[in-house]
Amino acid sequence: MESILDKIQLPGSHPAAGIIHYTLHLADNALVIAHRNSEWCGHGPILEQDIALANIALDLVGQARNFYQYAAALIAENNLSSITITEDDFAYLRAADEFKNFLLTEQSNGHWGTTILRQFLFSTYQYFLYRQLQHCSNEHLAAIAQKALKEVTYHVRWSSEWVIRLGDGTAESHQKMQDALNELWPFTDELLTGGLASAANISLDDTLIKTEWTEKITSVIADATLHLPTSRQYVYGGTEGKHTPHLTAMLKDMQYLQRTYPGVEW
Repeated sequence: MESILDKIQLPGSHPAAGIIHYTLHLADNALVIAHRNSEWCGHGPILEQDIALANIALDLVGQARNFYQYAAALIAENNLSSITITEDDFAYLRAADEFKNFLLTEQSNGHWGTTILRQFLFSTYQYFLYRQLQHCSNEHLAAIAQKALKEVTYHVRWSSEWVIRLGDGTAESHQKMQDALNELWPFTDELLTGGLASAANISLDDTLIKTEWTEKITSVIADATLHLPTSRQYVYGGTEGKHTPHLTAMLKDMQYLQRTYPGVEW
């Protein structure tokens, strides 16, 4: 199936290019990790926590929708497409190499502890990002960030409590959390490198975000009696469309209906 991006005329020199790409990046992050979380629905270890994670997934889908709708509006306002682009088009009609999400968000769920830790690492980043983004000069992004910040505050609290509970739990849960931390850590530095925001003329203090994120992560990891990996062999590329096979497999499942029956409606 043809990609929806083939319908959009967006040269890199266009004034709206930066903000559209950054908005899609924010949307893709939220959508991809939301779908990952949704895969737990009906499989969580405890009914209450199964529902809690499903609700977090719904929060993130809501964030993704708001960002996608704004990107679609920018395309329409700038006459960059001959057809109407919708939020669903961005989600269902792009290939993996057209997504701009961080690699961390697409990693497989693994066991419950891996999913919780992935959420904690990402939500903590989102929290400090949105705290700044709610005051940015772009009114649309600021409004989305301000609304989402209330949700993300809960996401951080919920996931951090679980990280501590499992890390400082039994010998088995402790080892599983340490293994998960070692596995996910190489994907964390990509969160803190910045880049797309400046191209969109969005002023963020990336150094402050990195400092605040590091302090929060270090504190919770210590409370969980875990140890931060000493390796500095980080992995990058998600924002440039260079993804792991995990995303391709995920999109094959998520986009199946629309890819199999183009234009299908309920």
